[in-house]
Amino acid sequence: MQDYNRPDPDALLRQIQKEEQKRRRGRLTIFLGMAAGVGKTYAMLQASHRRKTERNVLIGFVETHGRAETAALLEGLPVLPRKKIEYRGVQLEEMDLDAVLERRPDVVVVDELAHTNVPGTRHAKRWQDVVEIIEAGIDVWTAVNVQHVESRSGTAAQIAGAEIRETIPDSVLDMADEIDLIDIAPDELLERLQAGRIYERDRARRALDNFFKPERLIALRELSLRLTAEHVDQSLREQMREKHIEGPWKANERLLVAVSSSPTAADLIRWTRRQAYTLDSPWTAVYVEGSRPPDAVDRRRIESHLDLARELGAEVIVTHDENVAEGILRVARETNVTQIVLGRTGLSRFADVLRGGSITNRLLRNSGSIDIHVVAAPHKSQKETKLKEEVSSSLAGRFISNRLQYAVAALAVGIVTRLGLAALPVVGYWSISLFFLLAVLLLALVVGRGPVLLAAVRGE
Repeated sequence: MQDYNRPDPDALLRQIQKEEQKRRRGRLTIFLGMAAGVGKTYAMLQASHRRKTERNVLIGFVETHGRAETAALLEGLPVLPRKKIEYRGVQLEEMDLDAVLERRPDVVVVDELAHTNVPGTRHAKRWQDVVEIIEAGIDVWTAVNVQHVESRSGTAAQIAGAEIRETIPDSVLDMADEIDLIDIAPDELLERLQAGRIYERDRARRALDNFFKPERLIALRELSLRLTAEHVDQSLREQMREKHIEGPWKANERLLVAVSSSPTAADLIRWTRRQAYTLDSPWTAVYVEGSRPPDAVDRRRIESHLDLARELGAEVIVTHDENVAEGILRVARETNVTQIVLGRTGLSRFADVLRGGSITNRLLRNSGSIDIHVVAAPHKSQKETKLKEEVSSSLAGRFISNRLQYAVAALAVGIVTRLGLAALPVVGYWSISLFFLLAVLLLALVVGRGPVLLAAVRGE
């Protein structure tokens, strides 16, 4: 029985490199919120008080925005003096990055991750300061709102009706060892704003008239919840991969579409995208290169299909496996996939037998708790005509080659028969049968299964 859990060497190498990087650098914890005033900074300072007796916690940079409750939490915590920088005749303050690295605390608290530093500092953005700190082996607690995450900034700008000027790359979020969502109900946040606990009265009134509207806060809350859920799902898959846990764990639906060189694969990819959208689930497009590399025409078509999958939002994985079905299942289990999508082949049952069974049947036999969807190609006359034109050129050579193979097999049997009849008086009947057996074995090295089967039958 084949081992469908055999690890991918490339994946193992990536895992080893990632674990080595984790051992060297500090841990990154991001306190994420839907908007200002949800309590991200407050939560970081509360955590600092809880941990200060067991760890060396340093307040690297915290902005209280005049909130008395937040400022009160700074008491009893070591606060790093800010670095004063003169810019265009104005004295400005930034976090003293060199002082943080010199003091080497266990944990440093750095507020407002998306902040743009004053020109003249070592890094243009505060998130770059944070990356340098964790690369030095120091843990960082930091805070950011969902609208400042690059991949969500466009949607957030549409929701808020305002341009998002400061963002952090998603790669910083991917570095996080933990994302702590600070979530409150929009009504409670509006009550805080009206009570003057977020901004002073005049600014609070302007905020209520613009950004802080119930419908916008609800949408931003959903955006932050989804972003957190995506990272939890990613953490689950990494843990399952590291601990070699066989999936799937159906905590959330995740789709995988098997991509091939078939011209109908593009329709299959679009079908999977629609299903993923309906289920509100992530999806992956995987191409498994088997023992025979594709020719130039097929490779161009595969690359085109993978580009389409990327454009539609899929995670794209390309891997190699002698057994394509085994490769698909390996990727599915490594990524905690719950549903695999395949295209229906046009091969007859006899053709499937000659090929050792279809990929679909092998997946059905070995998929375990993973659901399999077999999707038929769309029935459109124009598309069918186009497919025939595209496929005819690539299949013509194979068809002619197969006819030649059958002719070679028939000719080989005829030659062996004549030689056998000539040698019969000398070597005997049983030795002649060995001639036929040798001919069939030699044919198997140069022709397909069909011609070999014909030779074996005729040789009897």
